[in-house]
Amino acid sequence: MMGLAAGDRAPLIALTDQNGTERRSDSLGGKALVLFFYPKDDTPGCTMEACAFRDSYADLQGLGAEVWGVSGDDAASHQRFAQRHNLPYPLLVDRGNGLRKAFGVPGVLGLLPGRVTYVIDGEGVIRHVFNNLLDGPAHRREAIAALQRLQGS
Repeated sequence: MMGLAAGDRAPLIALTDQNGTERRSDSLGGKALVLFFYPKDDTPGCTMEACAFRDSYADLQGLGAEVWGVSGDDAASHQRFAQRHNLPYPLLVDRGNGLRKAFGVPGVLGLLPGRVTYVIDGEGVIRHVFNNLLDGPAHRREAIAALQRLQGS
């Protein structure tokens, strides 16, 4: 299956986060969304990526965006990961990887879940897709650049 691309409409997101709060993309009130899929809580690359988004969270919010992380880990794992690294944004629980499949996030070698970030505008249209398993912090830079382009348009 081909993954969703820039210009595609994002599927509805309706998952609970690490605290059991339901997060729905149709309740963002026109805000942009940086949605990043990552392989696994508390692995080195994922921790670097999550902390990069944490360190730029105020900048991302200043660009009119919410940030949500997504992996197949359970709520307890997400809670430990968020607390350990002071993550200020929700981590969505995607048990069974239904949302990952809906977006068509590719796996790596059929073993690892991929690392892909989507920047979705306030109308629910994907404006930028960045797929890079090895450079977690690059996802933050890509998201900020995409949001800056959105604001300029």
